[in-house]
Amino acid sequence: MTSPRAQGMGAGMSEFDPTPPRRNFYGRRHGKTLRQSQKGYLSEDLGELRPRGITHAENPERKPLGPATIFGDDRPVWLEVGFGGGEHMVHMAARYPQIGIIGCEPFINGVAMLLGKIRAAGVRNVSVHPGDARDLMDVLPEASISKAFLNYPDPWPKARHHRRRFVTPEHLLPLARVMKPGAEFRVATDIPDYVRQTLEEVPPAGFDLVHEGPQPWEDWLSTRYEQKALREGRAPHYVTFRRQG
Repeated sequence: MTSPRAQGMGAGMSEFDPTPPRRNFYGRRHGKTLRQSQKGYLSEDLGELRPRGITHAENPERKPLGPATIFGDDRPVWLEVGFGGGEHMVHMAARYPQIGIIGCEPFINGVAMLLGKIRAAGVRNVSVHPGDARDLMDVLPEASISKAFLNYPDPWPKARHHRRRFVTPEHLLPLARVMKPGAEFRVATDIPDYVRQTLEEVPPAGFDLVHEGPQPWEDWLSTRYEQKALREGRAPHYVTFRRQG
């Protein structure tokens, strides 16, 4: 597999070491060969948008990184875990310019797509971590996130792989730690068994179920993954939790 440096990803990625020394990571980091324009987004835009102090290479002592360090003020901060192609994240950033949104996505093709959408939309209240969300949650202060999104996560359909899903204690407990009391956590998926596991595992991590069903949120933007699900006859499901406390 071609390395980020060899693919010409530029200054935004050349010093980035996304692989922590103590965790397994499941899933792809690279897909189809990037278009020249996408390589340009990574080279020219990612360096400015990527928060420093997240990776183990940059922050081996795992010192806390306050959101004000990322956005320059004390605005509310939202977190999107696995932003896919980035359309939802850019939509929310444009709709709510008074907040800051941090997006985490280890799949570099998705990062490139997001950067293109950010450039086209001209939104400035975004930060992009091209890696594992667990590394970011390691260094975010307690109760620093006002809202979180998990949209169409990797379903890991085989039963033996269900422990790789985001809705497991390995991910949910750190997420609960960084979310403010009363903060909203939204989950969208088209996989019934993912809904089942979400409803089973999220509340014990420190969340109350607010709503679940087929009706999306008022400010929802249907993603490319949702459109694919609809074309293939799978029904979207939306679940809302609120952080206890």
